[in-house]
Amino acid sequence: MLNWTQTFVSPQSSLRDVLMTIDRAELQIALVVDEKMRLLGLITDGDVRRALLKGMTLEAHASDIMTRDPVSVSPEMRPQAIEQLMQQKDIHHIPVLDKDGVIISLAVRGKILPRERFDNEVILMAGGLGSRLGDLTKDVPKPLLHIANKPILEIILDSFLEQGFHQFHIAVNYKAELIEHHFGKGRQWGAQINYLRENKRMGTCGALSLLKRRPDKPVIVMNGDLLTRLNFKNLLDFHSESGSMATMAVREYDVQIPFGVISTEGTAIKTISEKPVQRYFVNAGIYVLNPECFDRIPQDQFYDMTALFQSLLAEGLKVGHYPIEGYWIDIGQVSDFQQAKLDFNEIWYKPFEVKP
Repeated sequence: MLNWTQTFVSPQSSLRDVLMTIDRAELQIALVVDEKMRLLGLITDGDVRRALLKGMTLEAHASDIMTRDPVSVSPEMRPQAIEQLMQQKDIHHIPVLDKDGVIISLAVRGKILPRERFDNEVILMAGGLGSRLGDLTKDVPKPLLHIANKPILEIILDSFLEQGFHQFHIAVNYKAELIEHHFGKGRQWGAQINYLRENKRMGTCGALSLLKRRPDKPVIVMNGDLLTRLNFKNLLDFHSESGSMATMAVREYDVQIPFGVISTEGTAIKTISEKPVQRYFVNAGIYVLNPECFDRIPQDQFYDMTALFQSLLAEGLKVGHYPIEGYWIDIGQVSDFQQAKLDFNEIWYKPFEVKP
């Protein structure tokens, strides 16, 4: 059943809350309603993306970017006619409203249409030692640790497959043979999987030099110990629209100072902030790289992704950041692994669905 009732936001909701709503309901829209559930506007994930590209912040309001007069229909309209209208308007959602403008249902286009397919290659970095997990990784590499009934790396692979990606490279080192044996060439998943075999530690980017050929489209690179509900098509679209050479997915990270902080001028106190929170963007371990980036990666050397981004900046090239607001966890510590297992049923039980 479509979880359309979870798409509701208020006009005062921040873009941060809108993004979380879009991600949670998995319908790629938010419906802006008043206190009586009357429809005021509609926001797509594309609307949020364009707003961010124009310089709006995540603190902006839903009312600032919503489509104020979206196409809607009455409950008397036949389903076939609604489907035809969506095709004519080239839209994927139509709210169904009663005579008072209260939303009573949501028509969604394309439930039986074939899923979009992407030829962009995906590189999953699975060569780490996983030493911070102690005995858990003594006999098995971290990407093969099970969350519920699947290895971490298989959950990641499933997310990409469900969104239409099918060409993968997996960078392997520690206990590489176990990963290669589990996934093989990917036929079981209807995928094509190749391996970048590291014979030494090569950092978070060095293994990309092991590709046999230069990609011809932007490539998604992702650490093999992350779980996220990120929509990767949206990430690619953002990267393309921003005109960046490389894009880094980022997360907000808050640091609360446990003291009152003062600002001074000479001997005078000007302001006092009690236990303020400082907010930073941190690297989320997911990237999009243009083919030209691969020309800048040194061959068969230790090289980190941050070094690549710094070199692009030094050349004066544009690099972008893409804030992700939905579920994301870096399984670096034992506590993270335990939390991911607790999260699984709630976050991963329903398959990720990409609308055409």
